[in-house]
Amino acid sequence: MTRLIIARHGNTFDKGDTILRVGARTDLPLSSSGILQADNLGKFLEQKNLIPDIVFVSELKRVKETANHALSIMQLKPKILETNIFNEVDYGQDDGKTEAEVILRIGQSAMDKWESDGILPNGWITNPKIIIQNWISFGEEIIKNYKDKTILVVTSNGIARFAPHLTGEFDNFKKDNKIKLATGACSLLVNKDNKWNIDFWGQKL
Repeated sequence: MTRLIIARHGNTFDKGDTILRVGARTDLPLSSSGILQADNLGKFLEQKNLIPDIVFVSELKRVKETANHALSIMQLKPKILETNIFNEVDYGQDDGKTEAEVILRIGQSAMDKWESDGILPNGWITNPKIIIQNWISFGEEIIKNYKDKTILVVTSNGIARFAPHLTGEFDNFKKDNKIKLATGACSLLVNKDNKWNIDFWGQKL
């Protein structure tokens, strides 16, 4: 059985900060609460015996810092591979704006469709079909190269939400589940007999 852990990076803003929508073009480090979330990720994976053999991260600081803090807690030094397929969505003109400002531009309906179905609002510079294909190709790659291993992917919210497409049953999944991962949360997919299934999704730590 091959196990794929998908974790979202920790917070980049703390209580009292003005929270902004930041995507691929804004490279922020973790905040103090984000570091705590990353540490909690490491503790959770250790407690559940989800010990990664290899780790994949995006090019963003907040993602790499989350992985490094979690691995430090577990006292692990697995191979870490950086890839741009796990970089966050590019929010275009909405990058660096408050959520209220974003909704004022795109409308609540467009935001709801993004949160429930992964439909990108106009003006965001990302192709969901490419994200989905990246996940499918990545799933095939790890079955080929890391069969029966445990793989950790640390990425961002806009990318992680498309991972359930690996199961081939995304439409059924989103009927009963939130596709969004909270900051610092993680999910587990398992592959048995060449079929991906979701063991748990959006576990808050």
